[in-house]
Amino acid sequence: MSLKQITLFASVALALCVPGQLSAHHAFGAEFDPNRPLILRGPVTKVEWVNPHAWIHLEITNDDGSKESWAVEGGTPNTLLRRGINKNSLVPGTLIIVDGYQSKDRSNRANGRDITFADGSKIFMGTSGTGAPEDGRDPKER
Repeated sequence: MSLKQITLFASVALALCVPGQLSAHHAFGAEFDPNRPLILRGPVTKVEWVNPHAWIHLEITNDDGSKESWAVEGGTPNTLLRRGINKNSLVPGTLIIVDGYQSKDRSNRANGRDITFADGSKIFMGTSGTGAPEDGRDPKER
């Protein structure tokens, strides 16, 4: 294979990979419904500190006693760290209340705006951007 063919092959391979990576990050409005606010209460079961958004998993107990697992999207790990949330503040078993918005597909996924801890302290965990509600909770809105 010539150097020209190798370069062409590598360029095509890179072009095919990059758009997939870029499309992984989405605007709020692409996945979440600003008209479907919800409040989730329960213990943290798992935290994923991944880019572009961290995910907090909760186990919710419904009124009938049944349990559901929910995945709640937050900001980037770096953003959450700057706001005071870290791996030690969200260990499995930590009871929290998440105020957020349900996914458009009505699955058990949500975009979290605020986390309230058992002591009453509250931290903004949400993501902002296209389609996110301007509800005054995002410090960037002020």
